Amino acid sequence: MKAYELLFFVAPTIDEENRIATMKRIETTIAESNGVIDNVDEWGKRKLAYEINGLNEGSYTLIDFHTDPQNIAELDRVLRINDFVERHMIVARSDRD
Repeated sequence: MKAYELLFFVAPTIDEENRIATMKRIETTIAESNGVIDNVDEWGKRKLAYEINGLNEGSYTLIDFHTDPQNIAELDRVLRINDFVERHMIVARSDRD
């Protein structure tokens, strides 16, 4: 398995229940592919560099995890169809094993 990092943000105005449901869906997708979440870091509300979908701020979360490379496409698909995830980025970490 390879190490990856997922950074995503949601609108800071969504309620806690929907934010938790989004996290649960991401965790489930990683776990279903026999991946392992190493760390979840809630960054909280941050100002965006430019306006995205009418938002000037976003609530950021960083997830470090290990999974097989063929499972990244499914995680990316789940993030793209999630109504609450405004933007996301998945990066392979070469500095971790």
